[in-house]
Amino acid sequence: MSSFRMRLTFILIGMIGLSVLAAGLFMGKTYKDNHMDALQDNLVREMSVILDQMQWPTAEAVIPYDYFTQKAEKLKKITESRVTFIRGDGVVLGDSDHDPKTMDNHLNREEIQIAKKDGFGRSIRHSDTTNENLLYVAKLVDPKNPQSDIIRLALSLKTVDKSIQRIWSTLIVGLLILFVVAAVISYRVALGLTRPLEQITKVSKRIKNLDYKARVAVKRNDEIGELGYSINAMADSLQIQMARIHQNENQLASVLDNMINGIVMIDRTGRIVLINRCAEELLGLSASDLVGRNYAEAKQQYELSQIIQDGLERREHLREEITFYFPEERLLDLNLVPIFEDSDEFGGVLLVLQDVTAIRRLERMRSEFVANVSHELKTPVTAVKGFAETLLGGAVNDPETARSFLQIIFDESDRLNRLIGDILELSKVESRRIPLQFSPIELSSFIAKTIELMGSEAVRKNIRISVKVEPGIYVEADEDRLRQIIMNLLANGISYTPDGGHVSIQAEPVINEAAGRDETDYDHIRIHISDTGIGIPKKDLPRIFERFYRVDKARSRSSGGTGLGLSIVKHLVELHKGSISVSSNLGAGSTFTIELPVLQ
Repeated sequence: MSSFRMRLTFILIGMIGLSVLAAGLFMGKTYKDNHMDALQDNLVREMSVILDQMQWPTAEAVIPYDYFTQKAEKLKKITESRVTFIRGDGVVLGDSDHDPKTMDNHLNREEIQIAKKDGFGRSIRHSDTTNENLLYVAKLVDPKNPQSDIIRLALSLKTVDKSIQRIWSTLIVGLLILFVVAAVISYRVALGLTRPLEQITKVSKRIKNLDYKARVAVKRNDEIGELGYSINAMADSLQIQMARIHQNENQLASVLDNMINGIVMIDRTGRIVLINRCAEELLGLSASDLVGRNYAEAKQQYELSQIIQDGLERREHLREEITFYFPEERLLDLNLVPIFEDSDEFGGVLLVLQDVTAIRRLERMRSEFVANVSHELKTPVTAVKGFAETLLGGAVNDPETARSFLQIIFDESDRLNRLIGDILELSKVESRRIPLQFSPIELSSFIAKTIELMGSEAVRKNIRISVKVEPGIYVEADEDRLRQIIMNLLANGISYTPDGGHVSIQAEPVINEAAGRDETDYDHIRIHISDTGIGIPKKDLPRIFERFYRVDKARSRSSGGTGLGLSIVKHLVELHKGSISVSSNLGAGSTFTIELPVLQ
């Protein structure tokens, strides 16, 4: 039982108990007074009858004690009461229980005084003679004469007391029964009042603890029922509002976590209040280590802390690019935006981090590409212009010199034409403007035909080309572009392999043994093109597929290469949804590996 229900039960029991007790006391007193009045009236009537039937001697010189005593004793037998005759001056004339001669003067007795004033009087007192409580009723013999003689009847209250005790016993038992009944009724009333209130309290506590599904089981139509309906309506509203808030929070968290830019929110005191996943990756720190702490506690380089401090002090937009070296080297573009709340009160700053490393690298590559193109175009143009000026200056008259210069002009023009063609080809490949016509290709015959086209150059350098391709291996690809890929790689191998060297090409299916497939069930094919050439240094391997990048620039230019072949190959392989990689040992040769899906 709850403390409130106990208090309410005790209050109800107390109120009912006090009411019943007061009613019992009032009933007991009323009964006693009415009983005493009835006894008094009865004794008065008996005294009136006695006086009417009795001759009262008067004016005698000697007090007739014997007469009055005999009358008193006789009357006692009839009335069952103590009878006393008293003279007007208080002298006892006769008594049914005692010798009147030995009795005290009764003039000052209470009932005598009241009788002299009102005609009859009553008093209740303890009798030392009989050692019990007695009801005394006195009456004037002549009501019109205050000095008249007096007759008095005394009745023992033992019977009355027993009746009163019986009444009090009955009242006490009744009170106890009423208390029990009142307790049961009070508990039921308190239970009916407190149970819905306790349920409402429990539901309110659950709502306070963010359990917005809690509801009050309303079964009443009174004020408590209205309160339950109000609690349920409030819970419905809170549940809808919190669902919207959670939805907005989830959407905001999803946006923040999936942004490609890092976001860090810092309040006016410098405490970090929000950081998204991208910012964690860029800064190399976790949100649990930063949120709730001052930005100065983050173990970052001085420039970042300085720009945050400047933003908090100046409260204006700041932008700066900083190179970070942890967790890896990056160039970050920092934008610090001040945050102002609705009352235009400064709330802090928002730090936006953007990794511009790739953008700057692309800008650098674009600049290098323009410089390389300018350089590559300038070299043959300068040669053509120089030899043409020499011929115009008179060398044309010398047939041998003229023929030699014209041959150089032709070769440089041809090289310039190849360079422009490769640049246009690379531009189309990079912009994916080349439509690919996919068809099934049987690799054994396809590679044999491709090698025939490269045979004259291999024979010229006495380079042996070996082929290892099992018949029946098919791949879906654009035949012209796949031949362009193979020929470029073979041309590179022949070009960078010394005379008398060896170039090999091998094609094989990629079988997924873990999936339980056999040799006829494969998803990819792999082509290896190896040579025994000069090899590629390890430092150059990551950049081997960049435009105009040459390992041996002098040798490449003398061999007639443009430096765009491998870049074109890489893009064509990617258009086929494949991948290309290279491994090399300096002085021992290189191996290019192409992996293509069987089906497009």
